[in-house]
Amino acid sequence: MIELPSNGHTLFRRTRAHSNPYRVLLLLFILLGFLFIYREWDNGVIVSPLDPTPTPTRTLDSYALEAATHFQAGNLNKAISAYQFAASLQPNDAHLWADLARVQVYSSRLLTNDTQRQQRLEEALASADKAVEANPEDSYAHAVRALVLDWYGQPVYVGDRSARLMAEAEAEATRALQLDNTNALALAYYAEILADQQKLTQAEQYIRQAIERNPNLMDVHRVNAYVQESLTNYNGAIQEYERAIELTPNLTFLYIDLGVNLRHLKQYDRALESFTKAVNINKQLGVLDPIPYLAIGKTYSQTGDFFAASLNVRKALEIEPATPDVYGQLGIVYFKSRNYEGAILALQCAVRGCDPEVSCEVRRCDPQTDPAITIQGMPLNSNTVVYYYTYGSALAGMHRESNGYCAEAVKVLREVRNGFSNDPIILQIIAPSEEICAGFGYK
Repeated sequence: MIELPSNGHTLFRRTRAHSNPYRVLLLLFILLGFLFIYREWDNGVIVSPLDPTPTPTRTLDSYALEAATHFQAGNLNKAISAYQFAASLQPNDAHLWADLARVQVYSSRLLTNDTQRQQRLEEALASADKAVEANPEDSYAHAVRALVLDWYGQPVYVGDRSARLMAEAEAEATRALQLDNTNALALAYYAEILADQQKLTQAEQYIRQAIERNPNLMDVHRVNAYVQESLTNYNGAIQEYERAIELTPNLTFLYIDLGVNLRHLKQYDRALESFTKAVNINKQLGVLDPIPYLAIGKTYSQTGDFFAASLNVRKALEIEPATPDVYGQLGIVYFKSRNYEGAILALQCAVRGCDPEVSCEVRRCDPQTDPAITIQGMPLNSNTVVYYYTYGSALAGMHRESNGYCAEAVKVLREVRNGFSNDPIILQIIAPSEEICAGFGYK
């Protein structure tokens, strides 16, 4: 039997303590670690990996929902961005591409010149093409492509290709109905195409079918309003635009169309109210849109309140100081108010273009703080001819031997005569101005 020394037990304990000093430290760190983790878990900093995440991962459908929400809110630019992102995530989804194309078409109504509108409609056509490529058997994709082709296929955008593109639009609408003869949007868009071709009886037949299929679609009532407007049934158009607004109350272009029809009936107060609603919607959305101000300006011009008219058009010019069409509209207001010198400068910017000094004078800007803007004139077409012949008339009327305005007037009026030789109304408008300048020896 082995005997331990009398202090053996003590020796043993000391040997363990001194031979493993790191073990004690390790235990101490573990204990402190558990205490730290418990505290963080108790404070909610650390959660179980099985708990749901505080911000759930977005589904792909949520991006399309976001885009649709922006559209309903009236912010079409944000809707376009959201649809573009959604389509980039799901490039084979025909409906997403078609939805994007539809919004792009409607957003072209918010642009103020033909070049911008044409570009936006070309973007819409590219989206519609992708929709049909993604699913050639999708009725909705073909219906939206018909809509795009109808809006894009106007002579002001495509010139001689208009007839071919309108025929293609009609074929797309027919294809959409072959795939689904209950497609209310296809029926509505077909009616719009027919109305643009002045086939108004057929247009009425198709839009009635669309209303029977689905009376709760904004597009259906918008197109019916357009058909009624084409028939000069302005009261019917007003009712349909109001119904479209009930379904989508934040689309400003609907208020503009409603106001235009009210203006046809000389209901100027109601027209101004409708245009003002568009202004207020844009303010709520933080959107800078000159179109409602231009509509208000034109309405005041028709009532003879040229001061209010010019204030509103100049407000539009503040928003888009580089857009020649807005200069043209200001020039028309000045001309009607007999401010011919002001009209000449503004119309010069619209028709011929102008340098920063002239554009600044028209805008009443501060050349020390405001940007220097050169304006490019607009080409002569059916949308701009009013600026051309008004410019020519103002120059002829203000001609003096000292300014030689008729030299420019006869050039402008000759362009109008050559470009619209088959339009007796325009030729009748320019004839007196041509005679004035001829009297001064300018031919």
